[in-house]
Amino acid sequence: MSKGALIGGSAGILAAAGAFAYAVRGRSSSVFGPSVYHGDRQRSALALTFDDGPSESTPELLKILARHSVPATFFMCGENVQRLPAVAREVDSAGHEIGNHTNSHPRFDFLSPEFIYREMAQAQETIQRHTHQSPRLFRAPYGVRWFGLRSAQRRLDLLGVMWSVIGRDWRWPADRIERLLVNRLRNGDIICLHDGRRTERAPDVRATLHAVQSAIPRLLERGFRFETVSQILCRTK
Repeated sequence: MSKGALIGGSAGILAAAGAFAYAVRGRSSSVFGPSVYHGDRQRSALALTFDDGPSESTPELLKILARHSVPATFFMCGENVQRLPAVAREVDSAGHEIGNHTNSHPRFDFLSPEFIYREMAQAQETIQRHTHQSPRLFRAPYGVRWFGLRSAQRRLDLLGVMWSVIGRDWRWPADRIERLLVNRLRNGDIICLHDGRRTERAPDVRATLHAVQSAIPRLLERGFRFETVSQILCRTK
């Protein structure tokens, strides 16, 4: 085989690998199922979302949101709802939207379609049983989509939701998260933060709490308003 053929073959492999990586984790990808990552760019609205809850710190987050009359969407793990059902009900009672974030927060890559469906269906049932909501939105753990997800979303009537901006609040300090939120956001953005850490007990989410508490007033002053994901997509909750 000639050197040119080898180079061409390598380039093709790299291109295919890049395309597959986009399909799995690209925020705008709908390859493995219907998915959105932002709302109407013409409206000065933002959607705050929180993954991996509920946790022991979720009630403190609810107080911050209530102080500013800000609605949010909470993508909950079934195991956390099972462990803290009263906190899950508190989220619902406060008027926030609840989405499905699987039962045990696994990465979906290389897992079977049957496993993916069971994870999503179990979370759906647990959330329905402990709150008044039947989730219509789904966020894949780690943003990883895989074969079988489209079928699971269809069977459970769930729309996939990625994000416009992710706060990296599992790693960054509060001031850096706040700067990101204040400086990067634009109309229609869906913001991904966390009120839990996978299915850990009593996770430390102080950076998230401090960043949200500081950023919300500044964003309101800039003329943004906050909506749930369904509202920002102009869908009925």
